[in-house]
Amino acid sequence: MGNSIQRLADNITLITSPELWLEGEAIRQLQTTATLPGIKYVAGMPDLHPGRACPIGAAFYTINYLYPALIGGDIGCGMSLWQTTVKIRAMNQAKLVKRFGNIDQPLSASECIDLWPEIRPLNDHAYACGTIGSGNHFAELQILETIYAPEIAQHISLNAQHLQLMVHSGSRGLGGMILNEHTRQYGHQGLLADSTAGRAYITQHNHALEYAQQNRELIARRILANLRVQGQKLVDISHNFIESVAIDGEWGWLHRKGAAPATKGLVIIPGSRGDFTYLVQPLDTALSLYSLAHGAGRKWQRSTCKGRLTGRYTAEQLTRTAQGSRVICCDRELLYEEAPQAYKPIESVIAAMVQAQLIRPVARFKPVITYKVRTEKR
Repeated sequence: MGNSIQRLADNITLITSPELWLEGEAIRQLQTTATLPGIKYVAGMPDLHPGRACPIGAAFYTINYLYPALIGGDIGCGMSLWQTTVKIRAMNQAKLVKRFGNIDQPLSASECIDLWPEIRPLNDHAYACGTIGSGNHFAELQILETIYAPEIAQHISLNAQHLQLMVHSGSRGLGGMILNEHTRQYGHQGLLADSTAGRAYITQHNHALEYAQQNRELIARRILANLRVQGQKLVDISHNFIESVAIDGEWGWLHRKGAAPATKGLVIIPGSRGDFTYLVQPLDTALSLYSLAHGAGRKWQRSTCKGRLTGRYTAEQLTRTAQGSRVICCDRELLYEEAPQAYKPIESVIAAMVQAQLIRPVARFKPVITYKVRTEKR
């Protein structure tokens, strides 16, 4: 394992490597959270980076306490991977860009049912149902570029002759509403899990978690319908959520903030737009609190991106990537904030977890079209 697993304290583990740069502020935030009441263990992933008050790319195990602030406002945010019937040999990138259409407007209840007849609407679609959202959320058509574990790829029906679709989104405004309601009443302090407030939060949290999963499926079905093709869901994981687990024989609450669960099957880990996406099989992940990196991790703060890049790239240039992919994004600020240069190389994050013997790579995907937003910002 080399230097890939570091013990910063008796209750703090960091998954990293000598080649991987981690910001000092992110490590400081990780250490600070480890001192909160009820926190027993924390683990930082190789995509660790600073958040507003607590780090992103980490898992936190508590006894008796819940910390909504450690999950944040996008409860249930996660990623899904779909196998599509778009044939690569007949693919026309420009036509696919047009067919993507505009998926920025929320779906009505009837539109949701048309796309997904079996759906059970959760909240009258009040929170931008069927839309991706801003920030680092996106949908992406991909090519299966490399297969590392053919037996697993075959088992889940990955098809190298057709494009894959990945969706990264969450609970939209619902999770934010839940967090705001909590902070108005309690600030950022923890809640006793068996208290009235604690039980109420878990009920709301579970609702938002299910809504986020439902939202990702609606986004995927919406895109497939626009492209006039079929698709099969292969993977769906959330990376902002709480679950009750037993660690070392003791029951507690595992909080994940930008950390993928390693206990729910295969995990999809994207880089930035313009970088590769990896599908991995979790191995023995006890040292990382049964969690893995959820992406590449930011290298630059959003507020600094435009100043760093405007002299080097126009907004139009940022809609094309070094991989030859296209980016659909009509928000100029977002183009700079989410530029590939603002993120760490995904290979360094994957390598750190391979060195720590946490994962086995299954496949690698190359971007073709990344969708962020088509409505021009006014």
